[in-house]
Amino acid sequence: MIKENLSDSGGIAISSISFGETLVAWQKRHGRHSLPWQNTRNAYRIWLSEIMLQQTQVATVIPYYLRFLERFPDVSALAYAEQEEVMSYWSGLGYYSRARNLHRCAQIIVEEYKGIFPSDPVLLEDLPGIGKSTAAAIAVFSSGVRAAILDGNVVRVFSRIFGIAEQASDKKAKEKLWQLAYELLPESDLEAYTQGLMDLGATVCVRSRPDCSICPFSTSCIALAENRIEELPAKKTKKVSPTRKTIMLVLLSEGKVLLEKRPEAGIWGGLLSLPECELPEDAGDEEIADVSRLKSVASSFGKTSSFRFLEPFTHVFSHFRLQITPCLIGLDSRQLRAEEEKYVWYDMNRLDEAPLPAPVRKLLNDSLRQQVLNLAD
Repeated sequence: MIKENLSDSGGIAISSISFGETLVAWQKRHGRHSLPWQNTRNAYRIWLSEIMLQQTQVATVIPYYLRFLERFPDVSALAYAEQEEVMSYWSGLGYYSRARNLHRCAQIIVEEYKGIFPSDPVLLEDLPGIGKSTAAAIAVFSSGVRAAILDGNVVRVFSRIFGIAEQASDKKAKEKLWQLAYELLPESDLEAYTQGLMDLGATVCVRSRPDCSICPFSTSCIALAENRIEELPAKKTKKVSPTRKTIMLVLLSEGKVLLEKRPEAGIWGGLLSLPECELPEDAGDEEIADVSRLKSVASSFGKTSSFRFLEPFTHVFSHFRLQITPCLIGLDSRQLRAEEEKYVWYDMNRLDEAPLPAPVRKLLNDSLRQQVLNLAD
């Protein structure tokens, strides 16, 4: 029982039975029931939502999910699509390895499972992009399988209610949390229970300023009783994010912009982006504004007719900050270098269809696009 496992916490204990019953009752009354991927056993739709929801909020995911489903209504449509088109529908959602894994996973489901997702979490976990917790969620919602989830929201809920002070990244702490996740599983109402964990972590027991007054566990939460809400779950030591600097070249000719195909591995893998001139972290204004070097790079693609810098901006990744200085360059004529398969001249009026990373799409927004088209004319 939970009481036995957590007796060393010195706080309030709650049994596994009462935890499950309390959570299920709360979810049925106060939880979310009308999200686009709910009220279905369609494994494809559930899987798609779970992948999109990894490290991404519901409000952000919903429009992407609906648009994605409209173009790829089933796993076969996704499997037989070109990767570039899949990436274009994912563009702006971030963490692009998810989209590449999504596409590959769909192909495996079609080729090896005849288009039917397995119900066994172990088999699901073997597929690209599906971890242990995601596999469990898919199995629970699509097949009613008894499986435990443990995503970031659930870690936070467990850490606070049961007073678990260790960092979840610690191996022993993670094992303890998984043991707890399995032990708390109810015998019935698995879908409501699993959804309840997600809802509680996403809407009540949130990272900052949780609303403990409406939490169904407010009378048995160790973190609340001991005034440790802000401490739990234990936070990793924050590292200072390094700053990388780059110049993005907006090369224009006849209403088209030059885009570079990013390699599959690394940042923005599989997307189209702008050619870059990377700079050292300590690069000063003079080095950034080295026009001769930029013109030399631009001359590889055509004869330069105009040249000006645009307002710099910063894009923040999970592990570093990218300081971007755009440079708008008009070309009288265009050519491609020997490795021309890396590049494509893309019609400015069709950029909404292009698989662009968020900062590039931001740079090539409607306002700038008009400036670009005027410059091209």
